[in-house]
Amino acid sequence: QVQLVESGGGLVQPGGSLRLSCAASETVFSVAVMGWYRQAPGKERELVARLISADRPTYADSAKGRFTISRDSAKNTVYLQMNSLKPEDTAVYYCNALYYGYNYFGQGTQVTVSS
Repeated sequence: QVQLVESGGGLVQPGGSLRLSCAASETVFSVAVMGWYRQAPGKERELVARLISADRPTYADSAKGRFTISRDSAKNTVYLQMNSLKPEDTAVYYCNALYYGYNYFGQGTQVTVSS
């Protein structure tokens, strides 16, 4: 069973920063391609960032230059550092593991960017 546990969401003002964390089991983390998706109200879930390997992150155009995905193998944790946040970044953010061809998602964490 693949379990992904996110944390770090919250309310932040425009221009602020947040760091999301996602912990997985060692078995999953050592094999899966880890990433982050988000879903805003009334919109489809979209890929924000994915870490093909430690030196091969990919980002949605909306995230480039502002978000950074990284991983800590010692903690089996993937992070999403979000800077220069905008109101349009408001969404539920989901940790994702692409594990043996199947997509798994965490429970989601709310990020609200508002003054």
